[in-house]
Amino acid sequence: MIRFGISRMPPEDVDDGVWLDSLAARGHEAVELPFVQGFPWKERRCGEFGEAAEARGFAVSVHAPYFAVLTVDDEERRTTTLAALEHTMKLGKALRAHTIVAHTGFVGERTPEELHELVAEGLRRIEPKVRHLGVALGLETTGSERAFGSLGDIALIAREFAFVRPVIDWAHVHATSGGALTTKEAFGSVIRFLRSEFPGWAIDPLHTQFTDNEFGPTGEIRHVPYGRGSLRSGPLAEAAAETGMRMIVISEAREEESHDLILTDLRGAEALAQPAGSGSARALASGSVRFPDPVEVEPDADAYATVGLERRVRLSNPDKVFFPNDGHTKGDLVQYYASIAPVLLPHLAGRALSMARYPDGADGEYFYEKQCPSHAPQWIVRAPIRSAERTIEFCTAPDRESLMWVANLGCIEMHPWLSRVERADTPDFAVFDLDPQHGCTWDQVTYVAGLVNVLLERLGLAGYPKTSGASGIHIYVPLEPVHSYARVRAFVEALGRMIASADPDNATMEWDIPRRGDRVFIDHNQNVAGKTIASVYSVRPAAGAPVSTPILWSELDEVTPDAFTIATIWGRLRQFGDLFAPVLDGGQRLDAADAALGLEP
Repeated sequence: MIRFGISRMPPEDVDDGVWLDSLAARGHEAVELPFVQGFPWKERRCGEFGEAAEARGFAVSVHAPYFAVLTVDDEERRTTTLAALEHTMKLGKALRAHTIVAHTGFVGERTPEELHELVAEGLRRIEPKVRHLGVALGLETTGSERAFGSLGDIALIAREFAFVRPVIDWAHVHATSGGALTTKEAFGSVIRFLRSEFPGWAIDPLHTQFTDNEFGPTGEIRHVPYGRGSLRSGPLAEAAAETGMRMIVISEAREEESHDLILTDLRGAEALAQPAGSGSARALASGSVRFPDPVEVEPDADAYATVGLERRVRLSNPDKVFFPNDGHTKGDLVQYYASIAPVLLPHLAGRALSMARYPDGADGEYFYEKQCPSHAPQWIVRAPIRSAERTIEFCTAPDRESLMWVANLGCIEMHPWLSRVERADTPDFAVFDLDPQHGCTWDQVTYVAGLVNVLLERLGLAGYPKTSGASGIHIYVPLEPVHSYARVRAFVEALGRMIASADPDNATMEWDIPRRGDRVFIDHNQNVAGKTIASVYSVRPAAGAPVSTPILWSELDEVTPDAFTIATIWGRLRQFGDLFAPVLDGGQRLDAADAALGLEP
């Protein structure tokens, strides 16, 4: 539950592996490199240490220089501090670090609103250079009234910036609360606040720092040897076990004895702590995957019902195996959608769902259902859409409970419309569905995806790729909802035919399946009203429970179609946040591209 480590630079005259092995022998599993005065290492040296740490399973983090704060308003100094943050994050990537810890800075004479905007403006300046590094920027909680960075402040900032995470300095929280962190309940209240403000994947594991301290009316005065103050690690371990919160605890103590005492108290309390889910309720999931934000259920007649959610969701057969090759159950599927909800729901908002139902799991028969079932709870929001013959009331999933209810129907995949209900005739994005035919290789798929990207860039359009979750790639081009489906389809078809003509050995637009050969079929006919495609973050009915996952264009040659599953997606989200968030912003039109392609508007 807790991985313990220390804040320390390795000795210059000792091999990295030997030093890390000595830490492991003392029960350490993490290390934070304090680059607090500057940059003692260059990128190559960071890479060497990162490789040694990764081979031994150590979690690595870095503390950015103290001067690299976000509340400096002198422009010359601000440029320097922001550059230092950016450089630390780039070194963090070489180190394979999960988090770069940074102080936010001092309050001065500014209002909370002014401070928030100053911090946000600085992050906007570095965001294009760091958001795709796969390293989180951890903003450390303040220990003084003079400094900016309460948990509330950090939560507000993190809502705007996907690469920002909270770093809890327990000594700072203890100081600013007047010494309140003395019980399991007090630590638990902080954990509950974090869960209410941050998605589970962003704080799993939660990065924290620990040392004993002295404090006064305005906050922390100094760190002291462990045992001299009133902060203890035992109640923290109890709270973590009781709430099921995984965390990394970095000792910032200066004394070796303090490190050992903090760890001894942690492990002693862990051994005696009451684990999460030890009451009458049981876990929804099977235990085959470690999910963030676990849901508990209790018996309800011949089924189960959720405990502690805003709405009570009745769930059937949670222990039924849905993915036979891996043992993942229906409960795992529903729990996956419960855990992924914070990042998936914005992509489903306002969209009708066509339901592909697999009542017997991924290997069983399936059927499509558009009409929302008559037995759906009253709180399920229906979306009436008129077809040529009748009005169909589709289900929607505007919240976590609705998403879980839909998954409980056996909907392994989530299939939302490309347009929103209120603008059903005008899609929010164009989709390039790259479908490899029998005998086609993954290298061919990524090659054709790269060609699509080149054409989009030359037309001044941004596209965002995701693995299909099967064997292909989907490329979304976000649009203002002003173009008809026919116009969007014609645009995708035009680009597809250009690629197929330029490289007929790898790409095809042939509608007759036998004539496609071992090539990538560019399916433009996905861009039709009422047709759907597996959503981003949708599970697919295949071995391993793969997930349709956003990727960076720079990763095309690195990822494989089976890289992301319901078990592995969480680390990626913690690294990158939602890479598909720009798709929600729209903001692009096809007018200039159509003119360049010679298409009639």
